[in-house]
Amino acid sequence: MAAKLTEAYDADAIKALEGLEPVRKRPGMYTNTATPNHIIQEVIDNAADECLSQFATTIRVTLHADGSVSVEDDGRGIPVDLHKQKNRPAIEVIFTTLHAGGKFEGKHYSFSGGLHGVGVSVTNALSRRLEATVRRDGMQWSIAFEGGELVRELARDDVRVPRRATGTTVRVWPDPRYFDSPQVHRPALERLLRTKAVLLPGTRVILEVEGQPGEGGAEAEHREWRYEAGLQDHLADLVGDRETACPIYAGGRFYRPEDNGAEFSEGEGIDWALTWVAEGPGVGESYVNLIPTTQHGTHVNGLRTAVAESVRAFSEHHNLLPRGVKLAPEDIWAKACFLLSARLKEPQFQGQTKERLTSREAARLVTAMFRDPFELWLNENVEHGRAVAELAVKAAAERLRRGKKVSKKQQGTLGTLPGKLADCKEDNPELTELYLVEGDSAGGSAKQARNRDIQAVLPLRGKILNTWEMDAGDVLASEATHNIVVSLGVDPHGPDDPVDLSGLRYGKVVIMTDADVDGAHIRSLLAGFFLRHFPRLVERGHVFVAEPPLFRVDVPPHGKYKERRTLYCLDDEELSAARDKALAEGVDPEKIKVQRFKGLGEMNPAQLWETTMNPDTRRVLPLFVPPGEEEDTRARVHRCLGKKEAAARREWIEREGNLAEVDV
Repeated sequence: MAAKLTEAYDADAIKALEGLEPVRKRPGMYTNTATPNHIIQEVIDNAADECLSQFATTIRVTLHADGSVSVEDDGRGIPVDLHKQKNRPAIEVIFTTLHAGGKFEGKHYSFSGGLHGVGVSVTNALSRRLEATVRRDGMQWSIAFEGGELVRELARDDVRVPRRATGTTVRVWPDPRYFDSPQVHRPALERLLRTKAVLLPGTRVILEVEGQPGEGGAEAEHREWRYEAGLQDHLADLVGDRETACPIYAGGRFYRPEDNGAEFSEGEGIDWALTWVAEGPGVGESYVNLIPTTQHGTHVNGLRTAVAESVRAFSEHHNLLPRGVKLAPEDIWAKACFLLSARLKEPQFQGQTKERLTSREAARLVTAMFRDPFELWLNENVEHGRAVAELAVKAAAERLRRGKKVSKKQQGTLGTLPGKLADCKEDNPELTELYLVEGDSAGGSAKQARNRDIQAVLPLRGKILNTWEMDAGDVLASEATHNIVVSLGVDPHGPDDPVDLSGLRYGKVVIMTDADVDGAHIRSLLAGFFLRHFPRLVERGHVFVAEPPLFRVDVPPHGKYKERRTLYCLDDEELSAARDKALAEGVDPEKIKVQRFKGLGEMNPAQLWETTMNPDTRRVLPLFVPPGEEEDTRARVHRCLGKKEAAARREWIEREGNLAEVDV
């Protein structure tokens, strides 16, 4: 019998966080809390956006002796006039209101990284003090905040400013309560500033470090970066003294209205620099509208696809492939060294820190912009093309040798492969993927949608057992979990058990369930299954969770779009953004059709491939345990899945349930 609640659960129990309080309550949702670097980057990004739009030529960052950081640019200056909707100065709205900014509609910035309207308001919320000074129209204005709250209203300073001397200076004192280390990590800051200079040819990027007073104090420093051939020079620095198979191939291509047939916006496109090293792994960096995407994303997937298709076509045309050798993308890409800078109108990132791009159209854009020039370069420089192809053929031959040592087609250690498993053709586990799919209906669509060469599908009927507190014998007694174990080719094991992973048949295991409550429940059960019985697979990065879309949006033809477009949205936030964009483009709201998927089975194979299975455009998240948090993670999972934890679960839900996004 359930325990009786001690307090009434009514409207008074629901708390709505106002202003910047959500940021201070859960700072990790909005920024990287290891150091203050990211909140400083938000200010730098705004200055860089002014440079990208050609309104500024200089960015100056100063590390002050008191621990504060100031960022100055010579752009237009943040608006200081009254915001009609909020009845407050625009600069105050920008620093104190989430989702407020000038980059939503594309009227004042053709391209920018800050499309969430969250950046500098987060900086303000997590700072002890923030001061902003604006120079525009021959006047200087200043405003100040403490703890995100206004402490000095916007006022005109009693100084004379030349009319052409415009710009903004923001000085930030990060609040050490919100960060593991209160100090800005200087090497990371210098890399960021150098990157801005690389991606903004001709822009002066300056770092000033104030000296420390007193005996033994550090001396003042001055560093400055400016590049004219940025990407090529920067890639040469990254490669260093390593031998390359070909010279650096650098270029850029951007969409123009006369380029008929492509559904891109004017000015969208890419700059690139690319080469291959003779030995060792390749290196690469990617950016979107000057924002470093350290985890890459769909733009890099598009580049990878274009490179693979071009090198394969070149190799086949020049008869460079030995008999029986087929080049995989990994063979071609393994030693590639690249820099990719994409310019997108409305990029979609995975999270506020913008470390990974998720815009599906980015893959098509990059492939369209890059492939033709690259194929032309290969065929105009046949010697260089041959050198690249030879590296890929060598890698493919090595892959085939490794594959013979551990044949994926061998039967599992516990019996024959399950009949429901639709296996793939490839033998090498470094290239293969296993999709664990909720439901026979979705499993059928996935089998038709998949790349049969490298993707296998195992449908799961209904919910699997909660295996968190089971031992290995009980796990193998259940048909569903037994089928998973046999398909993997690895025995269940504990975190401290010796385990042989040489029989692993798939390099990636992808949990693919519906984007509803039942799907979330099944994902939780499967995540518990892998964390409990296959911790080594989780530890080594073999397990992933797919993020299928919840909505399909059909937009009628309009403007440059001559045909109806279909967009897919992961959640309500993306749906709202897609609608707002269509309305801004002049689409009749009555003609925008929205379908909410009840499950994966409602998607046809083509839709399932594009949204959830295509490596270029899908969204998958790794299942991982942060280093040093193994015990905490195990305790949290046990609270969710432990059979005797009902009371703890109830207490947790009552205490923090209002923070959950519930689909009812």
